Amino acid sequence: MTDGASSCSTIHAAKPQTGFDVQAARAQFPILARHINGRPLVYLDTGASAQKPRAVIEAMTHFMENSYSNVHRGLHTLANEATDLFEKARESVAGLIGAKSAEIVFTKSATEGINLVAAGLGHTLSPGDEILITELEHHANIVPWHFLRERKGVVLRFAPITDDGALDMPALLSLIGAKTRIVATTHMSNVTGAVTDTAPIVAAARAVGAKVLFDGCQAIAHRSVDVRALGCDFYVFSGHKLYGPTGVGVLYGRSEALAELPPYQGGGEMIASVSQETVTYAAPPHRFEAGTPAITEVIGLGAAVDWLSTLDRNAIAAHEHAVYERAVSALSGHNWLRILGVSPGKGAILSFTVEGAHAHDVAQILDRYGVAVRAGTHCAEPLMRRFGVASSARASFGLYNTLEEADAFAEALIKTRSFFA
Repeated sequence: MTDGASSCSTIHAAKPQTGFDVQAARAQFPILARHINGRPLVYLDTGASAQKPRAVIEAMTHFMENSYSNVHRGLHTLANEATDLFEKARESVAGLIGAKSAEIVFTKSATEGINLVAAGLGHTLSPGDEILITELEHHANIVPWHFLRERKGVVLRFAPITDDGALDMPALLSLIGAKTRIVATTHMSNVTGAVTDTAPIVAAARAVGAKVLFDGCQAIAHRSVDVRALGCDFYVFSGHKLYGPTGVGVLYGRSEALAELPPYQGGGEMIASVSQETVTYAAPPHRFEAGTPAITEVIGLGAAVDWLSTLDRNAIAAHEHAVYERAVSALSGHNWLRILGVSPGKGAILSFTVEGAHAHDVAQILDRYGVAVRAGTHCAEPLMRRFGVASSARASFGLYNTLEEADAFAEALIKTRSFFA
């Protein structure tokens, strides 16, 4: 590999730090220096999309300025450099979650990854077969299974949650039976922050021969993930929630599980050979990567993973939890505030409603104070109905948030409430 390509991956060899310095981390995110409405930006929307460190921005820029080319099929220098960087990103992602490189499929999003699995497994289903999901799911892990309900006549079942926003595990396990073919659950809720106890789900599904998929979009950003330890067949997450770019997602599939899936799309890259009479397909993962991939974005995701690998993930998780707890403590005692999801061990996600106020109005007023939160259904309408609300606001914390920002959020929310009192 030439010098032109090498600087895109220099982070890869760095050793993890011990502990976590939030100010040093913040310095890596240029956008955090912004002011909004004359106030320092307090970005609490990481659950929707995380901000990007310089390592990601510079890796993508360097690639486009120095090594840009299409991947895999070229023989010239730029094509070789691009392919090398692209496949190194696959290795980095595999290393992040304890997988083999051949088990990593690059998609345009986590949503596409779930749709790919649903479409592939759908060929094996018959009317009356059951798919089990939960009330916690994002629409991305609901709608693809509804497609199979509509088109294949399968039964879609929803496991309930408890009042504190966690899965009702006994109820979920009671729904796994002889007709269950697929169990698909969130690893961490994007609304309540509840973390799924995966082991009993995998064990129960295995006992009846069902496949297991975990939606890891939130979990991957807040905790270490080892797919071998999880024992699942499929795991999906998106690049942009992991401090990488948009336009790229990851589908992990256990080797045997991927081998059973038919191609999702047809075109270049995913074939072994094509003739007028027949077509044969490439082995995974390339079987599922039809057409020109999001090359620059994949390289950006690889840079994000390599950058994260230099940090102490356990220390980051402890820091994020402390920021979340600081915000909750600062808002305690206000009976106009309802927090959705208070289960033990939850992630750093604070969804809430303000008495007498629509979530959209709350978010807009908070923006006046420079505080960015999400508002709406969070693509989780069944969960909103379970809580009896039309919408909620959500503050989702990332590694770059500080205790002072938790205080600023609480202060701004208390002021916001005064508009509706």
